[in-house]
Amino acid sequence: MRLTVINHKYHYEMEKLVRLFLPNEKIEVTNEKTDGDGLYTEVGSEITVIFKKDGFEKHLTAPLCDDNEMQMGRMVYSIFGEYTSFYPKWGVLTGVRPSKLLIATEKRLGREKTEEYFYNDLLVTKEKFDLARRVADCEEKIISLSKPKSFSLYISIPFCPTRCSYCSFVSHSVQTEKAKALVPEYCRLLLEELKITGKIASENGLSLESVYIGGGTPTTLSADELAELLKSVTENFDLSHCREFTVEAGRPDTITEEKLTVLKNSAVSRLSINPQTFSDEVLKIVGRCHSAEETVKAFNTARSLGFDCINMDLIAGLPGDTLEGFRNSLDKAVSLDPENITVHTLALKRSSNLGVQDMRVTAENAKKVDAMLEYTYEKLNGKYHPYYMYRQSKSAGNLENIGWCKENTECLYNIFMMEECHTVLSAGGGAVTKLKANSSDKIERIFNFKYPFEYISGFRELMERKKRITEFYNTYF
Repeated sequence: MRLTVINHKYHYEMEKLVRLFLPNEKIEVTNEKTDGDGLYTEVGSEITVIFKKDGFEKHLTAPLCDDNEMQMGRMVYSIFGEYTSFYPKWGVLTGVRPSKLLIATEKRLGREKTEEYFYNDLLVTKEKFDLARRVADCEEKIISLSKPKSFSLYISIPFCPTRCSYCSFVSHSVQTEKAKALVPEYCRLLLEELKITGKIASENGLSLESVYIGGGTPTTLSADELAELLKSVTENFDLSHCREFTVEAGRPDTITEEKLTVLKNSAVSRLSINPQTFSDEVLKIVGRCHSAEETVKAFNTARSLGFDCINMDLIAGLPGDTLEGFRNSLDKAVSLDPENITVHTLALKRSSNLGVQDMRVTAENAKKVDAMLEYTYEKLNGKYHPYYMYRQSKSAGNLENIGWCKENTECLYNIFMMEECHTVLSAGGGAVTKLKANSSDKIERIFNFKYPFEYISGFRELMERKKRITEFYNTYF
């Protein structure tokens, strides 16, 4: 579809809006006027938006105002809503962090005017605004725990037993001999990076609040490799102020009692054991080589060893799943009584196998996923409350991912990371260090190489990049 942009700089924002309604369309941006089909946008003596496609045609104009970009966005939303008979509940809001926007807007406008802004300017429904409000209120209590020199530590293990079809993360399947051969050298260098990073944190007087080992699937590593990794963290970082230590044991087919015992005997306080669905048929479709029963067994083993803070992830909108199937999965998760349940909306990323196959995101599918989330709110409200939220591009209906938790079991790292309220020092392939300046919104990023073989071959260069951490703290603190 052609997007014509005349006399304004909002092409990126308008393109993102169009993708809410037509996520599978290839969009060509042009600055030349044409009478053909597509979306025409212009700022002249007034704001003009014209859309033509498949015999549908709509022409809107509006006077210039204080925020022409927002006005044009509302016009595009109105036109495409009429064209598709679908009105996304987050309105024209396309950002990743709605609750962060709400907190920032409230500081600027106050509570009452913020509500008006979300309803009238952003066209957000009351349902979603109330959700953002609940999350923001919870997040602010956690954010207050972060001090100027607080930081979190993220450790990346970019290996999995197999690659799930919906996954867009940098992750290598250790079923291949080539990837499996990289693991020992990767682990050796990761321990060296943790030693260097711990020294930098200490020299700059940083205080560690939370640790998160993710991936990939960290429990793809052997029990001995996990033990060495955890030993490195405890030896190189001061954990005396650390409030939380999470390990993603996301794939039940990687979990053994031996590995869980290693985790339990260390500083680990929180686990993620992720079914994604309790339908064996859907698990097979998405390439997860385990059964629902294996998930239950892994969960019960973790409980028997004394883990008292466990998260379980589910995904709404998986291929082959139905509304009834999702309800059954959520009911099963609740029956296990984990402390956290995180419900993601399926997002079709280009780098995932589903994205490559161009599985269509339709308004009908969006409505089904919306019904799944509505059931989530009905089922979890009361026993759990929403504590963090983010959104991804190309998700069905532009809907959200929500972390739900029992009282006082929030994952602190998720909030610290999502709200960007303090530094995150990261180690491993694909990891991104985020440096947060004192008393300002400035964020600076240091990127590690994505793939394990790049991480290994470029390790010395990455360690040179880490010198920027000290330079940053000398400048902004």
